[in-house]
Amino acid sequence: MQTPLDILADLWALGGGVPSALDHVTLTGTEPILPSSFRVAAAAQVTIAAAGLAAAQIWKARSGEAQTVSVDMLHAAIECRSERYLRVDDKPPPPAWDAIAGVYKTGDGRFVRLHTNFPHHRDNVCKVLACKPEREDVQRALMGWEAETFETAAYAGGCVVAMMRSPDEWLATPQATEIAKLPLLAIEKIGEAPPRSWPKGERPLSELRVLDLSRVIAGPVAGRTLAAHGADVMLVASPNLPSIPWLVIDTGRGKQSVFVDLKTAQGRGTLRHLLASADIFSQGYRPQSLAALGFSPEDAARINPGIVYVSLSAYGHVGPWAGRRGFDSLVQTSTGFNHAEGRAAGIDGPKELPAQMLDHATGYLMAFGAMMAKARQAREGGSWHVRVSLAQTARWLWNLGRIEGGLATPDIAGEVVKPLIEKSPSGFGELSAVRHIAVMSRTPARWGRPAMPLGSHRPEWPSH
Repeated sequence: MQTPLDILADLWALGGGVPSALDHVTLTGTEPILPSSFRVAAAAQVTIAAAGLAAAQIWKARSGEAQTVSVDMLHAAIECRSERYLRVDDKPPPPAWDAIAGVYKTGDGRFVRLHTNFPHHRDNVCKVLACKPEREDVQRALMGWEAETFETAAYAGGCVVAMMRSPDEWLATPQATEIAKLPLLAIEKIGEAPPRSWPKGERPLSELRVLDLSRVIAGPVAGRTLAAHGADVMLVASPNLPSIPWLVIDTGRGKQSVFVDLKTAQGRGTLRHLLASADIFSQGYRPQSLAALGFSPEDAARINPGIVYVSLSAYGHVGPWAGRRGFDSLVQTSTGFNHAEGRAAGIDGPKELPAQMLDHATGYLMAFGAMMAKARQAREGGSWHVRVSLAQTARWLWNLGRIEGGLATPDIAGEVVKPLIEKSPSGFGELSAVRHIAVMSRTPARWGRPAMPLGSHRPEWPSH
């Protein structure tokens, strides 16, 4: 089984990093840390370390100054559950899930998971099932369906659901075959442009402009990470789309927050104007949805030659499921994790990973890929496209191996978390939140802007 440093070395090479940079990273802590048969804590540590190391390399390119990066595994696991530990004015989070979200049995004895945290997804489920939004009614309706038939019909009806598959069942799907052909992360040149010199600044990403068009966890974590290393990150939200307020607060640290309605000509004009002077465009919408509005990677490279464009999807950009909506919990269900954890726990049914690890790890991979592509742009020129997906991260996590008896590990106690919490003002009240875990010797990670409600700022880049 690979050590975390071995895993990091592979990831660093995949991103095009120079091997000597690994001499400056320290990884502490040992597995297991969270109750799981999978190496979730190692995945947390390695993806956070990769992003930190990329920031350190950019700092060296900008200043000539090397620095060390250290990441503790326990702290990394805690940061990958940051939404659990957030407090606003000392109040804990509200229930994380909608009343009818979760796991149900179907008439053929299988299990399906429903994601109904957004009202339109809940309404679509009730429409497909012809039922009321109550658990008992949903369960009664699902007993009239076979799981896979329901999954197919639900996707056609605009729902976000998943049938629980065993690992072997997942591997037998055409989508798994396509995912197996993809690397964990791809950085591809998509256009010609001259190299951009680094601006002046005191932090690795000082004065770099990032457009963050993402929701929920993975994409917003990427933006939060880039902001922690000094980038000017602008979260662009639609005034017409629902959000999950607690996640907006947790992942909004360090960002400006603006509303832009891309369904209007004025909104598209605003985004084109912002994009024209951006460095990184990070988006988490389904493949082709932004392309239909004129903001594909190729469009972005025409608007702003030299852009780094980062694409996140649920199930990858190729294969029959490329257009499917998905969230961490559903990808866990589809790709065999819930089945495998359930078997390891000795239960007949799904068991979730002890963190939204596909989301968080993918978020750090997005930030890592964005920084490695930006460093290549500064050296070589060009416009670049970084691609990741939750399903590709799932395949990577699976291939890290299993931990015998890992589910017997006690969960992290509250007193262990307390030293990692920092307090800060915000547009919501006083935040108590997990601080960033990558410890940088020269450019400590920090958030220079408070978390603010969506749409709090004007869609204009800050002047320094």
